[in-house]
Amino acid sequence: MDHPSQAAEFGQIRAVADAICYEGYLLYPYRRSSPKNRVRWQFGVLAPRGWVEADGPVPASVAGSAESWQQQTACLFEAAPGAVLRVLVRFLQLQSKHIERRTHRDGPWEFVESLETDGELQLSFDEAVPHETLIELPLAELLEGERTYPVGAPGGEETTVLADGGEQGTSVRVVRRRRPVQARTSLRVDPLEGPGGVDRLIVRTENTDATLPPGTPREEALGHALLATHTLLGGAGLEFVSLIDPPPRVRTYARACRNLHTFPVLAGEEGTRRMMFSSPILLDDHPRVAPESPGDLHDAAEIDELLSLRTLLLTDEEKREARATDPRAAAILDRVENMPQEVFARLHGAIRSLEPARHELSDTEDGSDPSDRAEDLPWWREGGDAGLSPATDSVLVDGVAVRRGHRVRMCPRARGADAQDMFLAGRTARVEGVFHDVDGSVHLALSVEDDPAAELNAWYGRFWYFRPDEVQPVDGAGADTDSACPDEERPDGCHRTVDA
Repeated sequence: MDHPSQAAEFGQIRAVADAICYEGYLLYPYRRSSPKNRVRWQFGVLAPRGWVEADGPVPASVAGSAESWQQQTACLFEAAPGAVLRVLVRFLQLQSKHIERRTHRDGPWEFVESLETDGELQLSFDEAVPHETLIELPLAELLEGERTYPVGAPGGEETTVLADGGEQGTSVRVVRRRRPVQARTSLRVDPLEGPGGVDRLIVRTENTDATLPPGTPREEALGHALLATHTLLGGAGLEFVSLIDPPPRVRTYARACRNLHTFPVLAGEEGTRRMMFSSPILLDDHPRVAPESPGDLHDAAEIDELLSLRTLLLTDEEKREARATDPRAAAILDRVENMPQEVFARLHGAIRSLEPARHELSDTEDGSDPSDRAEDLPWWREGGDAGLSPATDSVLVDGVAVRRGHRVRMCPRARGADAQDMFLAGRTARVEGVFHDVDGSVHLALSVEDDPAAELNAWYGRFWYFRPDEVQPVDGAGADTDSACPDEERPDGCHRTVDA
């Protein structure tokens, strides 16, 4: 049974959950004729088991990008006496929208791909109906044994008459049909012994339809499936544990959590542990939709400005088809076309991760010992590892100890296929840091000297990365300032800019 009004506590994460629910539902340019909208429903698809395993079991993974018949969420929690668990199972149900017509009152209705009524374009297309089922029970009941609940959706049919042609005229109608979706969710708690003070919650959702024959085309099988399936976990007297960054005392238990076609992360406000979002898409803890976003564009990748501008550039005929394709597409067009200029300006970008400029490692603003900060920094950042310092480390290149501030000539090794190396070979660059990989290899972070964007890229921390044997010193003893790269070391390696 659906209980959307009882799930108010999940309001904080509903925007993120909805963005995941409709991820890829209908991609730009939002037209039925667009090739990328002809194969839909890519995440969290739970189809009947007999259909999914027609050619053998599907390998389990933590991402729901392949059809499966089950999802399993395994996570850790701490509970107070009298705790209550709430589980919200959400999915989309496929709904076919067929345009049908008949030429006289006693004639048969026939399916048509498209037609016009009163100057308005009508298109046959597959839509989706959202469903959510709230399960609530005292945690003490789960400690007594597993509980199972139905979470499917009934079938149905609705008909809307668009034009009544009378006895001899042409009548047009829209028929929306849904097949029943059969599914269940099982809940179980595994008490864990030991000093961790946590228990394990198992939430398993399965498609239980046994009527779909193996070999049925995917388009038909989707009518029996749960689409974009995901789960929200919350309650009273419960605190969940991050599986991405668990506390040391429970890391062994966290590694033992087996998640199938789903990825649970902490949800809600940063720093809280009251809710968990089990998503078919890989996320970080406490995911959120960018506050600048004016609404879902069915592609939750924070490229709202680009999608909005491209939508405005659609021709009138393309917009007409998009509006006829799906009501959600029509809503996107309306929102973009009526978006105020100040909202557009907000979409241009926002910096959220810029940190205050740091002094050299030997200096801190508060006068403290830099080594005291090491444990608070990630290992790859300056000062994060007491044994490494990109700003002061050096590496021997042709007898020269090359370090930050030295000038080098880039000589990428011939390895294959990247045209970027052709443009970089022989050019001079400034060393911005000496970086050590976890495998023990060394790379030089370089800024190209004649690059007009070098200063901006350095401010962002974006550099070219070369191995020591792919550069020649320009500064230092033994350096040949006039030499070019040897012919045998001419381009084709693979170098790309990344954030430091």
